[in-house]
Amino acid sequence: MLSRVADSLYWTSRYLERVENTARLVSVNSALTLDLPSEVGHWEPLVEAMGASESFHSRYDKVDGDNVIRFLTYDVDNPHSILRSINAARSNAHAARDFITLEMWEQLNSLYLKMRDATVANETSQGFFRDIIRSCQLIGGITDATMSHDEGWHFVRLGRMLERADKTSRMLDVRYLFSLPEDPSVVRPYGDILGAALLKSTSALQMYRKRHHRILPERLVGFLVLDLTFPRSIRHCVAEAEEAVRAISETPSSSFRNRAEQVLGRLRSWLDYMHVDEIMAEGVHEFIDVLQIKLNDASDAILETFCAVPEPSAPATAIVDKSSPPL
Repeated sequence: MLSRVADSLYWTSRYLERVENTARLVSVNSALTLDLPSEVGHWEPLVEAMGASESFHSRYDKVDGDNVIRFLTYDVDNPHSILRSINAARSNAHAARDFITLEMWEQLNSLYLKMRDATVANETSQGFFRDIIRSCQLIGGITDATMSHDEGWHFVRLGRMLERADKTSRMLDVRYLFSLPEDPSVVRPYGDILGAALLKSTSALQMYRKRHHRILPERLVGFLVLDLTFPRSIRHCVAEAEEAVRAISETPSSSFRNRAEQVLGRLRSWLDYMHVDEIMAEGVHEFIDVLQIKLNDASDAILETFCAVPEPSAPATAIVDKSSPPL
């Protein structure tokens, strides 16, 4: 498979996963407005979770529901917005049109047209965000049901798992941003509401309740970070990503042949031997900072290994103009 095709499949999947997670985060937080008093600010953490605080504050003078929803949904200058992500997913899917199925393309194009109409109407209802989430889930199901589970499908799977791990970690960080106001007494009475909102943001509330019943910080962290069976836990996503990389390279699990396998293997081992007590002792926010660095390193290693096009070496007699920008 050509590296540009692998790159397009990988990013199509990442962008679609980003759309679904952002839509769910906005939807849950909008509903949270009905359960929390006005003095509990819960819009700023969403911007922080997306790593876009500087970009937001450079263009908006007030952190409120309208501005944050606009920023995360329709802002064309925000690379993480739903609109930008859908457009990017469609562009990448078009570049890999011969490697995806007709059903996948039709559903993705339907999502694109739906978003175009919603942009004109400035739609921000709960029903709209639910439709976006279901459309992304439908594309994922169609992909698994109609695309051959070959090299291309593994790149799709790889992108989905890495983006999901990233967004689960960011959503978990939101919970602890909520818990660290200047006056903790303001938030403490709403701990269960905020914990349930986090679990809803990752589609985890029902599965968590079956396992643990009560929402306790250490159990919540353990479930979203270390649970190996829940499909949105960080450990599960990293394990799936490593399996996808090894399937692409056809490398046995006991060794590695490239940097992507090495980095993901180390990350998986780190999580396999991690205990929730260690995370709580270190601090959840501090742990997630380290995890984010490792996830970014894994993403860079994947792109360098499979998607980067090596520059041709210059002939020995050639004079290279280093003042010229690289091609």
